[in-house]
Amino acid sequence: MAILMLLMNKAMAGSFMPTQGTEISKQVDNLYGFLLVVSFISCVILIGGMIYFALKYKRKTANDKTAYITHDTRLEVLWSVIPLIIFLFVFGWGWVIYHDMRTMPKDALEINVSGKQWAWTVEYKNGVKSTEVVVPVNKDVKLVLSSEDVIHSFYIPSFRIKQDAVPGRYQAIWFKAEKLGEFHVFCTEYCGTSHSAMITKLKVVSQEDFDKWLVSESEIGTLPLAQRGAKYFQTRACASCHNVDNPAAKIGPTLYQRWGKEVANADGSKVAFDENHVRESIMLPQSQIAAGFPSPSPMPSFQGQLSESELAAIIEYIKGLN
Repeated sequence: MAILMLLMNKAMAGSFMPTQGTEISKQVDNLYGFLLVVSFISCVILIGGMIYFALKYKRKTANDKTAYITHDTRLEVLWSVIPLIIFLFVFGWGWVIYHDMRTMPKDALEINVSGKQWAWTVEYKNGVKSTEVVVPVNKDVKLVLSSEDVIHSFYIPSFRIKQDAVPGRYQAIWFKAEKLGEFHVFCTEYCGTSHSAMITKLKVVSQEDFDKWLVSESEIGTLPLAQRGAKYFQTRACASCHNVDNPAAKIGPTLYQRWGKEVANADGSKVAFDENHVRESIMLPQSQIAAGFPSPSPMPSFQGQLSESELAAIIEYIKGLN
């Protein structure tokens, strides 16, 4: 059993399962490996026993009589008690892991993560916003999850943690990354047209690099207007719906080389692609729907979410896409 468990854990730590990025992920894999081993042994005993008895006691001639078999109390107790003990053991083991996953450390680094069709927005205590989660290695991190529209689910396969982001309430998960590198983050609750594209990365860096990153990101206000707009464009997840480097449309119309041109709306009207058009499209997206795109528009309103300076920076960035 011990050798089989060791081989199973090595297989799961390799290509069979995602990289183990936390201590809890190792515990989850150990439990999963145990379940696989027990299930395999049970399958061999059950299916093997059925095949053995079917061959041993099958009628060999037409005159053979079926053997009279009565019950055996000892066997009945064994096949009832042993699975019960295994079940209780697995339940206790799973409860310990679940308790560790849900007991939040007191001095953890808190990061707010908000889900919105179809991207994640990450905000730090000093006001830095990002579309990626950046954390220091060997540091307890608590993610406070929320949603701006529908139910999303924040899932990091390498950490074996997943938590729904529910509109109107806050949910939390925590982890302590033990490995440097980049890890995939997915939404695992179907949330609409581009659910499969609602992905991001979690970057684990050294404490020194993390501190430098926070400082550099917090200095965004000193950047030129267009560069600030490019940052806001990313952190507000505009890039998940709009192309900026080619004329192909995504969920929304491309913004590449459209500035100053005349564009058609779904109602047949034509308008100039200028400051007022972009502003209205951001603040009141249902008022002007581009031709060839569905009505109502899947784009959310940013009314009350963007300041005038942020809006001006985004418009300046779009101007430079020509």
